[in-house]
Amino acid sequence: MIDVIIAGGGPTGMMLASELRLHGVRVLVLERDAEPSSFVRALGLHVRSIEVLEQRGLLERFLAHGTKHPIGGFFAAIPKPPPGGLDTTHPYVLGIPQPVTDRLLAERAAELGAEIRRGSELAGLHQDDAGVTAELADGTRLRSRYLVGCDGGRSTVRKLLGVGFPGEPTRADTLLGEMQATEDPATIAAVVADVRKTELRFGVGPMAGAYRVVVPAEGVAADRTVPPTLEEFKRQLRAYAGTDFGVHSPRRLSRFGDATRLAERYRSGRVLLAGDAAHVHPPLGGQGLNLGIQDAFNLGWKLAAEVGGWAPDGLMDTYHAERHPVAADVLDNVRAQTELMSGGAGPRSVRRLMSELMDFEDVNRHLTEKLIAIGVRYDFGGGSGGHPLVGRRLRDMELKRGRVYELTHRGRGLLLGQTGRLSAAGWADRVDHVVDHSDELDAPAVLLRPDGHVAWAGDDQRDLLDHLPRWFGAAA
Repeated sequence: MIDVIIAGGGPTGMMLASELRLHGVRVLVLERDAEPSSFVRALGLHVRSIEVLEQRGLLERFLAHGTKHPIGGFFAAIPKPPPGGLDTTHPYVLGIPQPVTDRLLAERAAELGAEIRRGSELAGLHQDDAGVTAELADGTRLRSRYLVGCDGGRSTVRKLLGVGFPGEPTRADTLLGEMQATEDPATIAAVVADVRKTELRFGVGPMAGAYRVVVPAEGVAADRTVPPTLEEFKRQLRAYAGTDFGVHSPRRLSRFGDATRLAERYRSGRVLLAGDAAHVHPPLGGQGLNLGIQDAFNLGWKLAAEVGGWAPDGLMDTYHAERHPVAADVLDNVRAQTELMSGGAGPRSVRRLMSELMDFEDVNRHLTEKLIAIGVRYDFGGGSGGHPLVGRRLRDMELKRGRVYELTHRGRGLLLGQTGRLSAAGWADRVDHVVDHSDELDAPAVLLRPDGHVAWAGDDQRDLLDHLPRWFGAAA
């Protein structure tokens, strides 16, 4: 029997596969497409995703293929400088095309021993008390202990489970494509700059030997599975820019809507949802791919603990409890950005007011932290000690002997103490104990979950022993 089947081989699925393999979980990834997509949908990684890669020792791979950009100007495309004092050692956005991110995460999953089957489509599933039976489109049946749907906004897994997907339907479509253009690059840039003064859903820019074209569609597509035509792009370019720039030879043509939907639950028995299978929204602020990677990072160690037999009661339920509110908050900020970018007289007035408010450093920082996801604090309840670090992820810090994130590459828990008076001896198979000092750490000791969030902070051994079982099960 397979331990975990992952339906969907995008960034969420591959990140989850890697996290599970760190703990020896037998993983099978089923990907419907026979070959990886070369279509660039997402353009970069935000700070929290960059930190996630650093926590697992992967960041250098990504930096070799990306470009660092300033953080400012991402909320509703309101141009503001990056706020000062961000709580991170990576205050930048990493520009990297999604196909490269997909490839690097898939390579990592394969290195760790995940089995990846391309051209394999899930068609049915049935679960019982012992596991899940997955039926593929070719009639093959597979048996696993758990199954996770990372299969996108039209998720087959979600539909088979019958999980509700409430939210707002698409009111406006946007065309997205990659194609050649005959117009002079300087002319294209000048025209785009002029159009964007009034239409922020418009863009034509060079990318990988072609142009990436974004332009509002004429209406909402009746059948979203049918891609737009080149003629539709030309017609809409002429409508907004007065020219079609001589576009030709399209490589990819697609569309996306502004629907915002959130799954009612992320778990149904032995089947779970992550990434776009659990939440969809337009790409304002560039949060979608990042949100999925962070879902996987939250779920991976918990599911591995369940498979490994040491998960405390209720640990799996914390996946929904923690990640569902995060996605709801993303949908709210995306809806707000959509209104601010809609172009009417009222939204333009609110946009001007918002721009004034963002001149206040605290407002700019608050909105920026939402988009880059370093402001997330999970609610661990009143029994977590009340320290201001509890529930938050700990940023990387310099120690006397290295850095904090260097201690998290194996995906285990970490007790980082500065006094040497504490012990996690009964959990040595799940929690590393390091005694070191950092001038940046405002606590005698912290207990980090494998996802880097602070589960406990303090200096009392008895209090620590009360908290270790909550996240890491019974002592060995």
